[in-house]
Amino acid sequence: MSATGNPVPERGALELPPFSLDIQALDLGEGVKSVGLELLETESREPVRGKDAAKIWSAVFPALVGSDPCVVDFFSHIERVREFCKARGIVLREAAERCVVVPQPDQDALRQIFDRFEMETFGIRAGAAAQSADAELEGDLSKRGLDAYQPAYTRYTFCAICEPEDGWVTILSETLWPSEIIRRMRPAVEPFDVHLARPN
Repeated sequence: MSATGNPVPERGALELPPFSLDIQALDLGEGVKSVGLELLETESREPVRGKDAAKIWSAVFPALVGSDPCVVDFFSHIERVREFCKARGIVLREAAERCVVVPQPDQDALRQIFDRFEMETFGIRAGAAAQSADAELEGDLSKRGLDAYQPAYTRYTFCAICEPEDGWVTILSETLWPSEIIRRMRPAVEPFDVHLARPN
């Protein structure tokens, strides 16, 4: 009540951004440096999916990559990936028996990849080593999937394991810690009204 006896209007609940991107260091075992990124609907805490997620992730990765060369790795549903890339004029390299690579995808190609392959798990590598074929790693990806990144990630700026359906990305990196990831991503996610958070 105010001094005159009239009720004071209540302040509305704080307006939160529709999306949150939680960034936190992960413990994947001794000697493995990793960070988890989780893209969530702020209110429901459900993973962000579909076109909104594809737009956000395709803005996040160029910001993380910077001027480094990068590639997207696929190790399953290879025929589907080939058809998709051919239909859209996206360059594809046959890397190993069960591994194909999309070299230097631009933001639009990344958006299409995250949209089309939302139900799949795929990888992204960035760093000088991504400029040329990495036969050892690509052969290992063909056999072991993205577990192959663990012994190889130190040769790169980062290796990322992307699980879009769960709104989750795991970054393996010696140089990208949570605060640096936030610094690089902040300008990229601003247009999408995404709250960047460090839960712990």
